[in-house]
Amino acid sequence: MPRVTIARNILAANEEIAADVRRRLAAAGVRCINLMSGPGAGKTTLLERSVARLRGQLAVGVIEGDIETSLDAERIEAAGAQVVQINTRGACHLEAHMVRDALETLNLQRLDLLFIENIGNLVCPAAWDLGEDLRAVVVSTTEGDEKPAKYPQIFAAAQVLVLNKMDLLPYVDYDPERVCTQALAVNPGLQIFALSCRSGEGLDAWCDWLLAFTSKRSVTTARETPYIMGGAGS
Repeated sequence: MPRVTIARNILAANEEIAADVRRRLAAAGVRCINLMSGPGAGKTTLLERSVARLRGQLAVGVIEGDIETSLDAERIEAAGAQVVQINTRGACHLEAHMVRDALETLNLQRLDLLFIENIGNLVCPAAWDLGEDLRAVVVSTTEGDEKPAKYPQIFAAAQVLVLNKMDLLPYVDYDPERVCTQALAVNPGLQIFALSCRSGEGLDAWCDWLLAFTSKRSVTTARETPYIMGGAGS
């Protein structure tokens, strides 16, 4: 029982800091997305492609979370975003105090949209509020199609699901419709995008949605399966 109390106290403290982060971002007019996935799902490449496509339309910043190195931050910065690197040195998720400290390095007055690229993990990040407006989970066709059933908490905590690497669909044993069915069973309100960062298919719809989200316009999307949303090449 004492362990449960300690865990609750830690999360309560985190939520207070997250609320402060949210207030600061709102005051600056910056929308924020917490981007989560397992390792290798393609979060960094998705951010690279999104930043490049939105250049001239949105000023994008990224708080880049990694256990070690600044390799991903360097890629995203080269694409044109303001970037702050957080290295957790072994911790499996970002916490609100890390994000709060990272905000001191960013020029919020020159940002419209802030991504937090969380540590590659489908378990721990789900429990930690970082002050974001919205959570998005990225899965890919190379990971297997049972992720929402095996890791339901992170899908339940998200508002958006991105199915990535759809260009590989002809070459892998992966059923996108199964993924969507599992995810919607956990969270019927999920908005779903199917895309390929390599071919570019589906990225226009994703970036259009980001523009609408940032401008606070309606951001609802249809509930089609990935096949209907763009086919195997998307």
